[in-house]
Amino acid sequence: MGLRVAVQMDPMETINIAGDSTFALMLSAQARGHTLFHYAAGDLSYRDGRVTAPVRPVTVQRVAGGHFQFGDVETFDLGADTDVVLMRQDPPFDLAYITATHLLERIQHETLVVNDPAAVRNAPEKLFVLDYAEFMPPTMITRRLEDARAFHAEHGEVVVKPLYGNAGSAVFHVGRKDANLAALTELFGQVWREPFMVQAFLPDVSKGDKRIVLVDGKPAGAVNRLPKAGEIRSNLAVGGSGAQTELTPRELEICAKLGPELARRGLVFVGIDVIAGYLTEINVTSPTGIVAIDKFNGTDTPTLIWEAIEARAAARG
Repeated sequence: MGLRVAVQMDPMETINIAGDSTFALMLSAQARGHTLFHYAAGDLSYRDGRVTAPVRPVTVQRVAGGHFQFGDVETFDLGADTDVVLMRQDPPFDLAYITATHLLERIQHETLVVNDPAAVRNAPEKLFVLDYAEFMPPTMITRRLEDARAFHAEHGEVVVKPLYGNAGSAVFHVGRKDANLAALTELFGQVWREPFMVQAFLPDVSKGDKRIVLVDGKPAGAVNRLPKAGEIRSNLAVGGSGAQTELTPRELEICAKLGPELARRGLVFVGIDVIAGYLTEINVTSPTGIVAIDKFNGTDTPTLIWEAIEARAAARG
């Protein structure tokens, strides 16, 4: 039986259909007989115990410039009128994002929200990963220049990045004789109130930053993201390129350790980042990479994700 799926995401006009994971999920859902509705996180409202949003029925097709068609706007009670809410808006993971998780958490007893909104809220990507510190490179979280300097002196080369950044934004490499750490600490303190992350630099990042996708706790595939010349950031959003890859024994060990906890938390679609065998992030808000993974491996990750969602929806009765 087809599900009524409300997709909370960015504007349809802005997505890149060639590589967008949400679009791939929507195409797959439609092919499986599910009915899709689109709305933005900013459209959520709460009143008298109900969470509503103005939604538009949407059909999708892989045609550049004509990839979607909307129906008329309807006001949905998201708890009563949908079977699944797919939370897929892009970060930043800010108070607006957190507020959306609080509102969607209030309908979890009625409809399935993927990923689980409370779990998303409690698993910021650069903090949740600290639960698995045994797999991480040396890492510090601080606002103090003195501590960052001591860490830099110990490790020689470091990477400095904001705790709640995304898509490789504001990631800086500080070399052995680099005198910019004080200025960076000052800048981060002016732009963000939160501490920042400092990690030992992994020279093997030039060989790739592997994105591994887990579906309901099980590894579904991976893509090796290679930085362009003169860059340390390998995110596809900042010009990195993808390459075919396989999982190493170390990476399978990481997945085996994380997987059961991800599934228990209702984190159905997760992307983890691994550089030279070191776990650096656990992405739960709006993971990407499935289009590239399927291109290189001949797999169908959206089908795996929908099979997991359908099983969870059926188990709710």
